[in-house]
Amino acid sequence: MADQIFSLHSWPRAIAHIDGDAFFTSCEEAIHPELRGKAVVTGAERGIIACASYPAKKMGIKRGVPLHEAKRMCPGLIVLPSDYETYSLFSQRMFDIMRRFTPDVEEYSIDEAFSDLTGMRRALRSSYEEIALNMKKAIERELAITVSVGLSITKVLAKVASKHQKPAGITIIRGRDIPDYLRTLPVEKIWGIGFATTNYLAKMGIHYALEFAQLPEKTVLRRFTKPGVEIWQELRGQSVYPVTAGEKTSYASISKTKTFAPPTSNAEYLFAQLMRNMESACIKARRYSLTPHKIIIYLKKNNFDYIGREAKLSRPCAFPLEFTGIISDLFAQCYSASVLYRATGVVLLDLESDTSTQYSLFDDAVQAEKIKDLYNAVDELGKKFGKHTLHLGSSHLIEELGRCRRGDPTVREHTQFKGETRRRHLGLPLMHIKIEN
Repeated sequence: MADQIFSLHSWPRAIAHIDGDAFFTSCEEAIHPELRGKAVVTGAERGIIACASYPAKKMGIKRGVPLHEAKRMCPGLIVLPSDYETYSLFSQRMFDIMRRFTPDVEEYSIDEAFSDLTGMRRALRSSYEEIALNMKKAIERELAITVSVGLSITKVLAKVASKHQKPAGITIIRGRDIPDYLRTLPVEKIWGIGFATTNYLAKMGIHYALEFAQLPEKTVLRRFTKPGVEIWQELRGQSVYPVTAGEKTSYASISKTKTFAPPTSNAEYLFAQLMRNMESACIKARRYSLTPHKIIIYLKKNNFDYIGREAKLSRPCAFPLEFTGIISDLFAQCYSASVLYRATGVVLLDLESDTSTQYSLFDDAVQAEKIKDLYNAVDELGKKFGKHTLHLGSSHLIEELGRCRRGDPTVREHTQFKGETRRRHLGLPLMHIKIEN
């Protein structure tokens, strides 16, 4: 009788989750067919694995493994620089294919998306299972990559399903089948449940998703916060997370980080990278008319330890020119000349909608308006010629010393078609086809 808490209706909603299989290396294989079936990784520019093909994964190579260690595990490993421009093109085309089947597509990450298929059976003259399968086949046929698909009645269950049979699998969880899939699913595999919640559930004697889903409502409301309650509802087949088709416009925080290789202790270069992080974060904040109340800066050491500092702004502001001094002070508190660093990062916190009356840390209202006008011009130039076309002098050292990349640049990076610039390319991946005479 415990299983009867779940939906008895097969499809009160139909939500599909598409998840690219080893997406970066799959894109590389699509444009370099000779790489198929080989141990391939991306991340040459970072010194650590960004993505590993399935043959590489079978040899124990995973994301985050240092390159020198990966090469020791697999002497014949093929290491490529990450071509994010090309991966983004594949990503957008995958999402466009999904939109042929339903307008409700939520881009979750570069290689993942949710789609709400509810009500599309009559329009497409197919069952939900057939629609999901046809979507999968279209992506694989047109892009020459594989994807895994999960289809269920809530977003959490669809996400669980897409991981069930990777790679290239399709898993369907109807309302009446929920208990069968949750019975052996560890709680840490549930989308939205992290390390702390997993430990908390373990102390309650709960180790599997079904045990969590079968908790009484009073217990859940008393012992969990809102995210935990919502996940509990989704696991029980109650859809509380909508598929949001529009572009995301609300952010609790904005973060930007940059990993570089080889690691460095050059204070000027580290500060330049930090200011470039801050410029990128503020560009995004201004795009969505958001201003932060707090900022965090951090340095990542070569041993992967982090050291960071936080500052509260006297007024919300998304113009980095105005708080360069604050960042400089925070940097001085974090930096040590005897330490090698491999990454810098910033986080904008406590974001609020731009009120247009609290722009500046300057007391002079005329100066504040000048800064506002300056950044309006910066943003317009960025739209036309590319981000960071106009940048702070404190970040210019990046342009002089280079972007600190390891390995060869991608073919797309050093190829320019007519009308392209170094920062702005047409949306065209470069295909590599072997032609025999």
